[in-house]
Amino acid sequence: MVLALTVCGAVIVLLALALFVFGLRRRLIQRSGGTFDCSLRWDVAEKTDTSGKGWGYGIARYNGDRVEWFRVFSYAPRPRRVLERSAIEVAGRRAPEGEEELALLSEAVILTCLHRGVRLELAMSDDALTGFLAWLEAAPPGQRVNVA
Repeated sequence: MVLALTVCGAVIVLLALALFVFGLRRRLIQRSGGTFDCSLRWDVAEKTDTSGKGWGYGIARYNGDRVEWFRVFSYAPRPRRVLERSAIEVAGRRAPEGEEELALLSEAVILTCLHRGVRLELAMSDDALTGFLAWLEAAPPGQRVNVA
């Protein structure tokens, strides 16, 4: 009986510690400011896929001339993807359709982009989209910017 209680206590302490570290990671990412909720789908086919598959929920952070994308459900301290402002080309935007509406946050807008020849989609709120497009357009003089 004592062993079972000890094991249960240890499991509860480990779960609490894991949740604490998970929350601490998110606070450290957001500490520098310039973050927004952003879902990402990498290496998307030309044909619009509305199945809702392939989306990863994350947090994006502006860092100079880069946007760093972190998975929400991860303990990794480094970003999963890094998008450089000079390499992003906006191809269009659309509203979520079909099962995508269930996979993404409510009222998300999907932005289709090319980054170094890789087609990707970013889903974010209208406010975050306005900020993202303004950040793209605010490139230093001489940088090529393609915002649709």
